Amino acid sequence: MEKKERSAVGTVGVMMVITLAGKILGLVRDRLLTVNYGSGSAANAFLTASRIPRVFFDTVFASAISACLIPVLGEVMETRGKKEAFRFAGNFMTVMGALCAALTVLGMIFAPQLTTLFADGYDSETARLCASLTRIMMPTVLFTGLAFSLVGVLQTLGEFNIPAAISLVSNLAVIAYYLTLNRTFGITGLAVAFLAAWALQALVQIPSLRKRGFRFYPSLSVRSQEMRKVFRLMLPVMVSTWVLPINQTVNAKFASRLFQGAGVSAVEHAYNLYTVIAGVFVLSVTNYLFPRLTRESVRGDGEQLRDTLRAAMRSTLYVVIPMTAGLAVMASPLVNFIFGGGRFDSFSVSITARALAVMALGMIGYAVQAVLSRAYFAGQSGKIPLIAGAVSIAVNILLCVLLTERLDVAGIALASAAAFTVNGAALALPLRRRGLAFADRAFAVDMGKLLLSAGGMAAGVWGLLRLLEGRAGKLLTLCVPAAAGVLIYAALTALLRVEETGMALKMIKKLLHRGVRP
Repeated sequence: MEKKERSAVGTVGVMMVITLAGKILGLVRDRLLTVNYGSGSAANAFLTASRIPRVFFDTVFASAISACLIPVLGEVMETRGKKEAFRFAGNFMTVMGALCAALTVLGMIFAPQLTTLFADGYDSETARLCASLTRIMMPTVLFTGLAFSLVGVLQTLGEFNIPAAISLVSNLAVIAYYLTLNRTFGITGLAVAFLAAWALQALVQIPSLRKRGFRFYPSLSVRSQEMRKVFRLMLPVMVSTWVLPINQTVNAKFASRLFQGAGVSAVEHAYNLYTVIAGVFVLSVTNYLFPRLTRESVRGDGEQLRDTLRAAMRSTLYVVIPMTAGLAVMASPLVNFIFGGGRFDSFSVSITARALAVMALGMIGYAVQAVLSRAYFAGQSGKIPLIAGAVSIAVNILLCVLLTERLDVAGIALASAAAFTVNGAALALPLRRRGLAFADRAFAVDMGKLLLSAGGMAAGVWGLLRLLEGRAGKLLTLCVPAAAGVLIYAALTALLRVEETGMALKMIKKLLHRGVRP
């Protein structure tokens, strides 16, 4: 058991390193956008145009791939073997590919109408540019469908590193465009580069699939037992996974009405930073966890499923709670360091940092819903996530309507944070009836210790920021308080005897011991 746990920790650790590298390159990519285009009309048009195909894919097909393919594929592999599992995977990819292609064509035809739907605050010139860029990037729906399907197959086969690395390749491709061709082809060429980058995400997975013996069996049948199960699961799961793309779309629509459209850049860049910081750990855990939860659900091992869920929640919140406090305090120096400069002026930094600081309040809810939704999907159950998602969307829309005019980008960020929190709470409450309650008294006590430690850390970081502000460069102003925050949090959690801190210290000691051994 200990060997298996070490293997799991090692796998998640490698995934985190790869994911972090991809996220850092994503930030470099975003910084190159801000430096070259600022928060002007071209940048806003591009950000909306790149969001439209992603939202289309997320709302229609991401649910089927992320929440239906892996559970059903895992079940077929457990009960009938690899060959039948590969047949189902080929059937799934063919059907979903055809649907994605049809959606791509519709998106290209109705690009002007989609631009108005997603950003009704743009002037006519920005709207025309956005529609043109949307037509170029709409085929990313097809490439995304293929890439995510291959990710599902690889993760079911136990391969996690290649799927984690696909963003490395795509981000490098876009960065290469900025450094070589951007001055010649401008924002239109950037749209083509993004499209090529998504195609690369699918292509880089093929060698690993062939190495693991995967064979593609194309079939357009929608009547197979497995495809019927996918479609039966798809509708409730689809609605539950609409939360993020629909809320982002709503937020961007309201943001397009602020600061002559510059609100779009502020909210988009704040959200990208938010997901980099939260997502590196959360996504690594959930991507590793999902196939495991699926296997335990297929075997009917309720006790093991509950223990796995509790361990995942403890480790996730141990990291995410201090992230929430740290990001809320350090939003301004972080945004200034990563995006500030070039055409991204002090005003752009200010509104982006304000959005990020408020958005950070929803990070705990973001982590909870990311983990718990996988538990429901692994059991091929979508009703509770559907209800939770619908409530979350309603909360986000209502708060955007009420708060945007009063608080500008902070109002939109607060709506987003509240939506994540409501979604996480709505997923957690029904677990007790299913015998999967992870939040017992000991769990609650430890969460209290984490909140107390994070509060002490935030106070220390805030004091250091005030001390360094105006007296040190961007790098020192960011890194010194961040490093101090880590040390303060580790010291406080150790003092309060939080189990995860002891485990982390033991692991560090082992690594150091191996490093100094002759």
